This record gives sequence, structure tokens and C-alpha cells, in this order.
Amino acid sequence: MMQRLITLMLALVPLFALGAAPAPQPNWLTNVVATPEGGYRQGNPNAPIKLVEYGSRTCPTCGRFANEGMKPLRDQYIATGKVSYEYRDFLVHGAPDLALALLNQCVGTQRFFPVLDAIYANQPRFEEKLIALEKTPATLEAWQKLPPPQMATRFAEAMGMIAFLKTQGLPEAKARQCLADPKGIARIAKTQADGASLYKVDGTPSFFVNGRRVRAFTWPYLEPELRAAGA
Repeated sequence: MMQRLITLMLALVPLFALGAAPAPQPNWLTNVVATPEGGYRQGNPNAPIKLVEYGSRTCPTCGRFANEGMKPLRDQYIATGKVSYEYRDFLVHGAPDLALALLNQCVGTQRFFPVLDAIYANQPRFEEKLIALEKTPATLEAWQKLPPPQMATRFAEAMGMIAFLKTQGLPEAKARQCLADPKGIARIAKTQADGASLYKVDGTPSFFVNGRRVRAFTWPYLEPELRAAGA
């Protein structure tokens, strides 16, 4: 009798072990959504710390943050579910920013952040093209007087944006369609206007931690703000 009891208990051990196994953790880095404010958020929607960046894809300081800060931010804070990160457009450099914003949003929600990272990594090449354009001020002035769809398309062509987005999987026909999309232009314009009027954004990058604007422009200054908030 005792032997049977021991045998039964041993048979049940794997079942108890299975029951005690921890539930798999969500992969928060794959959880990306478009927000009502016109941004794109990555991470746990119920994260206790919500980080928002108003950024410009042609802003060198934004580029530095993207290249130096996004990996530790994702690895140490977003992936753990402690912090969610939302990127919103603020077009400090006008038409070039508008063109890149339209093309970035054109790739779809799940590809938004990988392509944003790639755009920032390629920022020096875009800057070279823009410097070359500035040597023809009459052309720039004429382009800036065009309606937004044509203006964005001219800059996208001249700065190699359409060709670059092809390397990210965006067909040229779709890129041109998105550059001329009035709804996309209006959405980005509203995000910009709300940033200025509601949150007093006047430059990039501007970071908000749980709704509070913080005086941080680089990762070494932003990380302490996240830690102070409880991350």
C-alpha cells in the first residue's frame, strides 16, 4: 500500500511543477499602437511611467538621442513593462520634416519604430542633401510656396527620401501617395499644433514624463528623470 502511495505521489510531481511555472512575460517591444494624439506608442499601455517625446527627424539632438538612448531605453525600461514610449512629430525644420514624417507613417504601425530608427541613423546623409539644396535658395523659396503635398514631394525627391524608404520596404508608388495624402498632412499638422498650444513645445527633443516636461535632451539626463519617477 505504501509503495503504491509513493508511486502516485511521484507521478503527480511533474503536474505540480507545471502548475508552478511562471507565466511567460509579454514582449512589450512588439506592442505598438497609433495614439489619438497622432503619435506612436511602444510598450505596456498600462506602464506606470509614460514617456512622450516630441521629435524632429532632421534635428541633430534628436538623432543623438535616437542613436545613443533608444537601445538602453528599450532594453532596460520598455521591455520590462515599466515605461511606455510615445513619439510625436514636431516639425522644427518644416518641409523636410513633413516629408519624413509622412513617409515614416506610411510604412504602417508595426514598422514605424524600426523605420524611425533607420531614418535617424541615415540623418547625416539627408543633411548633406539639404546643405546642397541650400546653395540654390531660389529653388528652395519656390518649393516652399507650393501646397504641402507638392512641397513635401519635392523635398523627398531631392533629399533621397523616397529612394531610402525603398530600402525599408516602402514601394515608390505608395510613398508618393502618402506624400500627397491630405489626411496624413492634416493629422501631422494637428499633432504639431497641439504640441505647441497644449504642451508649450517650442523645440526638439521635448520629453514629458507622466505629463511633466523634463529638462533633458540626452539619455544621460533623461534616465535619471525616469528613475526619479520610479522606473
